[in-house]
Amino acid sequence: MAEWLAVITITTFAVISPGPDFAMVARNSLSLSRRAGILTAIGIGAGVLVHFGYTLLGIGFLIRETPALLGVLKLAGAAYLVWLGAKMLRSCDAETPIAANEPALSDLGALRIGFLTNALNPKTTIFIVSLFIQIVHVNTPLATRIAYGLYISLAHVAWFAVVSLFLGAPRLQMRIYNLRHWIDRIFGILLVCFGIALAATNLAP
Repeated sequence: MAEWLAVITITTFAVISPGPDFAMVARNSLSLSRRAGILTAIGIGAGVLVHFGYTLLGIGFLIRETPALLGVLKLAGAAYLVWLGAKMLRSCDAETPIAANEPALSDLGALRIGFLTNALNPKTTIFIVSLFIQIVHVNTPLATRIAYGLYISLAHVAWFAVVSLFLGAPRLQMRIYNLRHWIDRIFGILLVCFGIALAATNLAP
């Protein structure tokens, strides 16, 4: 029971802390729709399962203890965030309304963005691997470990779905309709900054 409480507490603080996942859900919810935000949240949950999967297989520990592998993952994640941010900033250059020059994001596209944003985030790797090394007992049954992984994934989906429901509210959408270019500018800059900060971060344990 104590192990469960520790996993729930640590996961809660990790999920609600601001970062690239929050930025993407917020942007898609504000600029596009609740549906896009919720699908992005589901994609994030799927990305968490990738980290959990290789941690369960012991590969996560190898990544965490191998600076070269961690460095490659870090640079890939940073490059993806900078690319996403730059793409948003470029979409703001046109003078025509967003609806005219930017096609609606498909359901698969929203899922893919959420998935890649989380799956390429080495900080999630460090979080999950450290959680299973420091909190989860070596004799914890496999079924319980799988339950922990599913909980962590579902916690991400639930939190970001709530964020999307709030930011994608129809009344809020109507009020910000003419500000969507600015929303993309703000979140584009944020993602570029997240990417640069990630590239400069020392993730070595």
